[in-house]
Amino acid sequence: MNKSNFTFKALVLVASFAVLALTGCGGTKVQRLDASQEVALTDRWNATDSRLVSEEMIDDMLSFPWVTRWAEANQKRNRQPTVIVMGVRNRSHEHISVETFINDLRRAMIRSGRVDFVAGGDVRDALRDERKDQEFNATADTAAKLAAEQGANFALSGSIDSWVDQLDGTRVTNYQIDLTLIDIQTGKQVWMGQKKLQKHQQRSKFGF
Repeated sequence: MNKSNFTFKALVLVASFAVLALTGCGGTKVQRLDASQEVALTDRWNATDSRLVSEEMIDDMLSFPWVTRWAEANQKRNRQPTVIVMGVRNRSHEHISVETFINDLRRAMIRSGRVDFVAGGDVRDALRDERKDQEFNATADTAAKLAAEQGANFALSGSIDSWVDQLDGTRVTNYQIDLTLIDIQTGKQVWMGQKKLQKHQQRSKFGF
């Protein structure tokens, strides 16, 4: 083996070790974060938006006169108004987990302690099937009774819309959330809430 071949093989060996070392240093790193901490990687709708919007809108909903009127009309019954969430439509330009937003709305209502909440949709249907099953299979003293549901007094529904303004490397994404609360008995709209978000994203000139 001549000197030039030895030198070439030595350089290849050193380069291989260098690549392996760099690969090892550049591995994936995972860090656990507090779920309440916002990590905004883009201008898209995120979990923090869902939580903050739901809390703010439910606080606004409970500040309207319908709550006081209900309390005065039902003082003898000692009952709180019962709300059911009928649905929230995603009409935005992106995929948004509407169910997560609805769960945040439910959580905000329950936490307030000022309204009762009843399940709807698939959950309600599953509960009804369970009660029917208990009627035939559970003992009389443990079976949940049929036709004993607590009826909802108010229905909450709404939509999420968005639009985007973009120029060169700058983009502004706008979100508008509209919610409506309707008296199921009378069909009257007792509250309408609206929340707007504006999120600015600036793309780096270096492409990072």
